[in-house]
This record gives sequence, structure tokens and C-alpha cells, in this order.
Amino acid sequence: MIIVTGGCGFIGANFILDWLRQSDEPIINVDKLTYAGNPATLASLQGDARYHFVQGDIGDSALFDRLLMQNPRAVINFAAESHVDRSIHGPADFIETNVSGTFRLLESVRAHWQGLDDAAKSAFRFLHVSTDEVYGTLTDTDPAFSETTPYAPNSPYSASKAASDHLVRAWHHTYGLPVLTTNCSNNYGPYQFPEKLIPLILLNAVAGKPLPIYGDGLNVRDWLYVTDHCSAIRRVLEAGKVGETYNIGGCNEKTNLDVVHTLCAMLDELKPRANGRYADQITFVKDRPGHDRRYAIDARKIEAKLGWTPAETFETGIRKTVAWYLAHQDWLDNVTSGSYRHWIDTHYAKGN
Repeated sequence: MIIVTGGCGFIGANFILDWLRQSDEPIINVDKLTYAGNPATLASLQGDARYHFVQGDIGDSALFDRLLMQNPRAVINFAAESHVDRSIHGPADFIETNVSGTFRLLESVRAHWQGLDDAAKSAFRFLHVSTDEVYGTLTDTDPAFSETTPYAPNSPYSASKAASDHLVRAWHHTYGLPVLTTNCSNNYGPYQFPEKLIPLILLNAVAGKPLPIYGDGLNVRDWLYVTDHCSAIRRVLEAGKVGETYNIGGCNEKTNLDVVHTLCAMLDELKPRANGRYADQITFVKDRPGHDRRYAIDARKIEAKLGWTPAETFETGIRKTVAWYLAHQDWLDNVTSGSYRHWIDTHYAKGN
């Protein structure tokens, strides 16, 4: 059995669905159910004996002390506040969850691990899921981030994730806790909360609303299809070397403007407007503070050491993504609450 934290979020939920498609090993999913935690994503698992949901906070030591008594062979930590814009306007939640919460979770896991017999100790893993944003920003000509790139976070979000990465590393080197860390590039795919670029553009496009792009739209990200990320995490859990970090990327560097034009072209094909093109809805808005210019992942280590490469190109992954959102308007309707619309209106307002 394994414990997954943050399993009702975008990546965590996809991981659980992907895991249970390929394995009968049970999962306990612990999620606080903040704004981006959506248990409806996992509705298909209702009544599945392999899946158990617990609403709770990673900082709740008493809860985790009880859950760890069920002797999981691994804890996979997806739980995090993860949206840069929200971290700029309200950093306290990011420090509480990503730093203090990770600390308390590590302490619960360490106490559990230290009480195991030698065989169980050797088999146990704590896998911490992190981001490429901890490395800071790149120029157009800089080499991609490797596992040895110095940390240089530039937002409250990335600083809080960098702090959590350092805690995980320290708990390994100081206490011997068998940890693994992954740093991924920008994920996309089904079930992503629609404040991130790709689902936001799809939602607004179909609704006939402006398609907001920060600044000049030339910020570059490496795009990773979410099920590729899930397969990489499974591989790291299976064969990763204790104490090591593995960068996970999609090998798909694209500017935000290129991504939006690609989405518009696919919508023109799959759901044409009555008149005009979806690209006509593109609107440039004031750039966010400290907006990193470029991220890029060097994923040669995970390929060389663990034999992992992404299965999807950007072209195949984005087509699957667009088709999924067009077919799941009910899911979008359920997550786009009044509070969510207020957030979008406030933070993507033209000239804000």
C-alpha cells in the first residue's frame, strides 16, 4: 500500500487514476481539499476497494501518525500550493503548506520509518514531487536546468518549493530517511484547474471571452503531458537511487504565445466559431511581477539511469487535452465556481 498526499489535485489525481489502471496495490489519498482539490476527478473510484480517501492536511501530525500505522511502503508527496499568481497575492498559505506542512510530514514519516524493522526500513521510500521553478529563470541561450543547477527561486511559490526540497534533502543526509525528489516542467492534460494557461484558454475560448496572455507572450516553458509525468514518478519510485533528484521534462519548449495559437488552431478545427477565428480573442495583459522568462529541463539523467522518456510529443498530448476538455464541459462547470470566476476577473483583468 502507498499513501499519496494531494491526490485530488491535478497531478495527484492523474497519478492515482494511472496507478490503479496498472496496479492492484491500494492507495490512501490524503487531501486538504483547498480550491484546486477536486474529489469529483476521482469519482470513478467510488466503491473501489483499492482506493481510500481521507480529508486532511499534511501538517496534521496526529492524522499521519495514525495513517502510517497501516505500514505503507511509500509516501508520495504531491500536496502543495502551486499557483504563482496566488502566491504573489497571498504568500502565507504557500509558506504554511509547502514549508511548514512538508516539515511536519517529514517528521511523522521519520518517526514511522525509524520504528520499522531493517527489511521494511530498506524498502520504504518518501518521494517528494517538486518543480523546475526552483531553479529560477534562463535566458534564450542558457543550457537547460540539470539536477546540479543552483537553486534561484524568484516567486513566493518557487521559494516555498525550494525550501521544501531542501528539507527533504536534509532529512535524508541528517537522519538517513530514504527520499527521492523529482523536479518537473509545466504539466498539462485532463483535470487541470482552469486558472493555468491551457485550460484557462480553452475555457475562455469556447465561452467567447478574451484569451489573456501576460506581457509579450514570449515566456518559454517546457511542456510535459501529465500521464508522462505519472509514468516517470512510478519509474523513480521503482528504481530511483535513494537521496537522488531526477528532473522530468517533456522536451517541448514552447512560448506561451505559440501554445495559445496552437490551441486556437485546434479549436478552429474541432469546434469552429460561427464567425472568425479563436485567435481573434487573444488579449495581451500586464505582465505579472517577477515573471520568469524561460524554463527548460535537461532530462538526460532519468533517461540514462532509469530508461524513462516521454511517450507524448506536444502535438499528440495537446490534441488529447483539447479533445478531453471539449468532451467534459460538465467537469469544467463543476470547478468554475463563483469564487474562481472572481479570481480570474481580478488577476487577468486587462491592464491590471
